[in-house]
Amino acid sequence: MLEFNFDPFPLLQTSRLILRQMEIADAHNMYIMRSDDRVMQYLDRPKATSAAEMESKIISIADDIDKGNCIQWTICRPHDNQLIGNICIWNIDKQHHRGELGYMMRQEYHMQGYMMEALEKVIDYGFNIMNLHSIEGHVTPKNIPSIKVLERHGFVREAYFKENYLWNGKFIDTAVYSLLNK
Repeated sequence: MLEFNFDPFPLLQTSRLILRQMEIADAHNMYIMRSDDRVMQYLDRPKATSAAEMESKIISIADDIDKGNCIQWTICRPHDNQLIGNICIWNIDKQHHRGELGYMMRQEYHMQGYMMEALEKVIDYGFNIMNLHSIEGHVTPKNIPSIKVLERHGFVREAYFKENYLWNGKFIDTAVYSLLNK
C-alpha cells in the first residue's frame, strides 16, 4: 500500500510555470477563479462566495496534504508568482495505486497551453515519485477543452456513466479517462 509524505512540499517547474504550495495569500485569486461562471460551468461544486471562504479551503487542502490524502499545487508564472490555476492528484486509492486529477485555470489564461505544461509535470510526478500505476480524470462530457487536454496526454476514455449523479437538480453524465504508467 502506498504512503505519502509531501514534506518538504514538491516544487515543480516547466519552461513557463512554477507549481508551488498553495498559500493563504492565494485566496483572493482563487476566489476570482472559483466565482467565475465560465470556469465553474462544468464543475459540480458551488461557486465561491468570498476570499475568506477560499482561505478556509486552502487550510483544508493543506490538512489533506499533511495527511498524505492528496497533493495540490498552485499554478503560477515565475515573474509574478500569482495563482493563475491549480492542479491536484486527489481521490487516491493507495491500495490500488490509482489517483484522480483535478485542475482549473482562471479564464484569462485559458487556451495558452499552461494546463498542458502543468499536467505533463504532475503526471510525471504521479507516476515517477508517487509510484501510481494509473491516473484518471473525471469530466463532464460537454467539457471538450478538458477532454482534449487529457487526450493529448494519452488518456483514453474508459467509461461513460449516464446521469450518474445529481447536481443542482439535474442528473449529470460523467466520462472517465485513464492513463497507465508505462
